[in-house]
Amino acid sequence: MASRALDEFQETAREWFTPAELADLALPGLPADKRSINRRAQEERWSMRTNAAGELLVRPRAGRGGGVEFHVSLLPGTARLELSRRGLTDARPAPEKVETDNGGWRWFDVQSAKVKTEAERRLGIINEIELLEGSGLTRSAAVSESGRRHSVGVSTMWNWLDKITGVAKENRLPALAPRRKGGGAVADIDPLLWNLFKSDYLRPSAPTLTSCYNRTAEIAKARGLSMPSEKTFKRRLEKETPKAVIKLRREGEEALRRSIPSQRRTVSDLHALECINIDGHKFDVFVKTPDGRVIRPIMVAIQDVYSRKFLSWRIGGEESAIQARLAFADVFEVFGIPKECVLDNGRAWASKWITGGAKSRFRFKIKEEEPTGLLTALGIGIHWALPYRGQSKPIERGFRDLCETIAKHPAMEGAYTGNNPMAKPENYGSKAIEWNAFVAHVDRGMAAHNAKQGRRTEMARNRSFDEVFAESYASAPIGKATPEQMRMALLAAEQKSVDRRTGEIELYGNRYWSEACGELHGQKVTVRFDPDNLMREVHLYALDGRYLTSAEIIQDTGFLDAASAKTAAKRWADYRKRIRGAAEAEMLLAAEQVAALQADTAKMELPEPAVIRPVRHRGQTAAALKPAPLAVQHHEREARVFNALKLVGGTDD
Repeated sequence: MASRALDEFQETAREWFTPAELADLALPGLPADKRSINRRAQEERWSMRTNAAGELLVRPRAGRGGGVEFHVSLLPGTARLELSRRGLTDARPAPEKVETDNGGWRWFDVQSAKVKTEAERRLGIINEIELLEGSGLTRSAAVSESGRRHSVGVSTMWNWLDKITGVAKENRLPALAPRRKGGGAVADIDPLLWNLFKSDYLRPSAPTLTSCYNRTAEIAKARGLSMPSEKTFKRRLEKETPKAVIKLRREGEEALRRSIPSQRRTVSDLHALECINIDGHKFDVFVKTPDGRVIRPIMVAIQDVYSRKFLSWRIGGEESAIQARLAFADVFEVFGIPKECVLDNGRAWASKWITGGAKSRFRFKIKEEEPTGLLTALGIGIHWALPYRGQSKPIERGFRDLCETIAKHPAMEGAYTGNNPMAKPENYGSKAIEWNAFVAHVDRGMAAHNAKQGRRTEMARNRSFDEVFAESYASAPIGKATPEQMRMALLAAEQKSVDRRTGEIELYGNRYWSEACGELHGQKVTVRFDPDNLMREVHLYALDGRYLTSAEIIQDTGFLDAASAKTAAKRWADYRKRIRGAAEAEMLLAAEQVAALQADTAKMELPEPAVIRPVRHRGQTAAALKPAPLAVQHHEREARVFNALKLVGGTDD
C-alpha cells in the first residue's frame, strides 16, 4: 500500500493530505490507521488551527466521498521530514535558530507595558504546557489542563502554540505579544478644513486646540462641510505633525534649541589668563550719580574662563567702549596679556576702539583703512559668542550670583528695583545709593565673590576662584606688554583728515596742531588719543601704521582774553621765526643773481634780401626817420632792464 501511495504522489510535491493518505504513507510520529489519525486531529483541534494569515489549515476534500484534507504544517516534524525526504512535499520544519534581524524585538520594545505583560502571561502558560508534556501527558491533555488552571480557552492556547511554531525559544516573547489592529475607518477631514486648523494652531500666539477647532467648525458650517470630532483632529495632529515642528511654530527657535542637549565644554586644557570673557551687567539698584541723576549703573567686567575669577571691572552709566578699554587696561597692567577673548557683538565690544582690524566683526561696516583696535593690536584672539546666549559666556553665571550678593544686600534695601517689572519690591524707589558708596560696595562684593570657598566648578573642586587662579597663574606662561605696546594699544583711535589750509586736527570739538602737521595738509591719518583725557596730546599715524608726529591741543579762549591773544601771537611769531630760519638755511640765490646767471640772448642775424623793392613817398608826407642800427636798439633795452632792477633791489653794480 505504501509503495502505491508513493507512486501516486511522486509526480508533484503536495501540501494537503487526507487521513487515509497519511495512514497509507506510514509516516513516523503518526498513527498507521485512518481512525487513529482522525482521533488525533480531533484531540489536537486541527480543524481550528490557522496559519499566519488567519486561514484554516483544514479544508474539505474535492472529489467523491467527501472528507477533509490536512495541511502538512499540522504534522509532526519527523513526519514532515520524511515527506520531504521522499520528495512528496517541499515543506520542511523551520529549524530553531536565533533570529539575526531582531525585527520582532524592535517592535516589542516600543509597545506599552500592557502588551508586554500579556505576552509574558502567555509565555508562562506555554512553558507550563511544555512542562506537562515532559511529565508524560500528551499535548492535548496538557493544553486542556493548562486551560482549566488559567481559565483560557483551549482553541486560544492552540493558536498561541501555532504562533511559536518554528520560533526559537529566546524569540517567543515578541511572537506571543498581542497585535491588535484598529477596528474602525479613519474619519475623513476635508483638506481645506485641515489646512485651516493647522495654520491656526501652529502660530506663535499658541492658541488652544479647542479654540482652533471651534473656529474651524464655524468655517465648516458656513461652507456646508462635515466636521469630525475634536479628538479626531487631535489624534491626526499628533500622528502627522512632528512634535519638533509644533514646538518651533508655537514656541520659537530658542525653545527648539533648548529641546536638544546643549554643548558641554571643558576648560581642563586651559590655564589662568589664557582665555578671558567680557560682558556688561546692569545692576537692579538705583544709584545717584555725582551730577544728581538717578540711574541703574552698568558694570563692565572681565572674567578668567579657566578659574572663573573676576579680574577687573569698571562701573559707569552705560555700556561703552571707554569702560571696556579701561577694564582691559586693568587686566593688562595687573596680570598680563591673555591669548584669547570671548565677547559678543555689543556696541561696546565690537567698536573699532576694541576690535578694529578684526575681519570677523558682526557689527558696523568693516573698512580696510580702519584703525587697529585694542585686542587686535596686542594679538589677542577674538571669539564672538552668540547674542543673547548666556551659555556661550561663563561670566553670565557669575552675574547671577552678584544679583544675590550685591543687588539684594541689606545695604541696598530700598534702592533694589527687582529684576523685572513684575518683581518690584514693596519699597520700590524709596532710596538711591550715593555713587561712591555703591562703587565701594561693588568692590567688596566682587572680592568676596572671588574668595568664597566651596565652589563646584570643573577646576575649583570646593576651592575658591582666587585659589584656582593663583595656582595656575604661578606656573602658566603669561605674556607681558612693553610700555610702547601699552601706550599704542591703550589709546583709542579715529580716522581723521588734516585740514587742507591750516593743518589742524579736529577731534570731539577740540583742535590739535603742531609744526609737523604743516607737512600733512589734506592727508588722512589715524589719530590715537586718550578718551579719558582729551586735553592731552594726540599722536598721528599714517594709514600704514608709521608714526608721524604728536599734536597739542589748541584751547578756545575768551573773546577779550588778552593773555590768550598774546600766547597766540607769540606762537605765530615763534613759528614765523623758525620757518624764516629754515628758509635761510636753504641758501637760496637772490633774484638778480639768478637773472645774472641767465645766458645772454643770442643776437638775431637777419638774412639779406635778394631783391630790394624801392619805396617812394607820394604826396606831401614827411620823410621817414632813418631807423637806428640793431645793436643800438639791443643796448638801450638792456639799460632799461638794469635801471628797473636797481629800483627794486638797490644794487650797486
